[in-house]
Amino acid sequence: MEEKKKRKQKNKIIVVAGPTAVGKTEYAIKIARETNGEIVSCDSMQLYKHMDIGSAKPSEDQLAIVKHHLIGAVDPIQPFSAAIYQQMAKKAIKEIFKRGKTPVITGGTGLYLNSLIYEMDFGTPPEDKAYRKQLENIAKNNGPAALHDRLQKKDPEAAKRIHPNNIKRVIRALEAAEKGEALSDFSEIKKKTDDYGTIMIGLMRNRNELYHRINSRVELIVSRGLLNEVEGLVAMGLTSKDISMKGIGYKEIIDHLNGAYDLEEAIDLIKKNTRHYAKRQITWFKRYEDMKWFDLSAFSSEQEALEDILLWVFKNR
Repeated sequence: MEEKKKRKQKNKIIVVAGPTAVGKTEYAIKIARETNGEIVSCDSMQLYKHMDIGSAKPSEDQLAIVKHHLIGAVDPIQPFSAAIYQQMAKKAIKEIFKRGKTPVITGGTGLYLNSLIYEMDFGTPPEDKAYRKQLENIAKNNGPAALHDRLQKKDPEAAKRIHPNNIKRVIRALEAAEKGEALSDFSEIKKKTDDYGTIMIGLMRNRNELYHRINSRVELIVSRGLLNEVEGLVAMGLTSKDISMKGIGYKEIIDHLNGAYDLEEAIDLIKKNTRHYAKRQITWFKRYEDMKWFDLSAFSSEQEALEDILLWVFKNR
């Protein structure tokens, strides 16, 4: 019994979550070093190849400190979904456990995190390919808003939850509605996975400090060549219709290249949209009842914060 208990305690993932620019990457690397860990990214933009600057990927030096998974793993032209992410991430987690190491999950994409800590069945695609093609053509010819309006009429609750630009999910909701089924609200799923235990760490800072860090990060990625990166992606054939190009930083620069804004307006919009995104992330992560929050603004140094976090981690392993 005691041996079984120890094995169960060891078989835990460590989650490092929080809003964008709070410092997740730096702290996750330090936590991984101290826990014999490997990092599994939970960031919907960092998983794409060729999208290094706008997604604020870890630097080459950071990637060399501990092994990272799902960074630059997917071609941005490929269709991608939370279901595919779940498969890839769970495979990585399983392999990390096999090596006797600790998976450290870090990133700010709430749905992706949900897919790892809760029992989420994304289901199989419906077999009515003609109906799916019809919906795809509506989005292509009339825009995402027209498709979302259709969902609003068929399933208003799903329409409230799903962003109009998330075409794949809008289509899945319409397919479910057509079959007389309601698409699950994944944010309300409460049953934890039985695959492993979780140690949930939430990082926060006071609003002024966080917003300053967000604005500084945006200025940094612009100075590092965000414009050239997006121009290169467009030259590869990517457009604003590709899911990978809907991320903050990319969509605004594409709009700039298409003449919607001048560059300064696009940069200001990136800052504004990133601040709004951080608010939504905080709201999402606050729903995790077992999340242990650490206010990094309240510590006198990063080392002091790290020591406090590690004390809590080792206490709960």
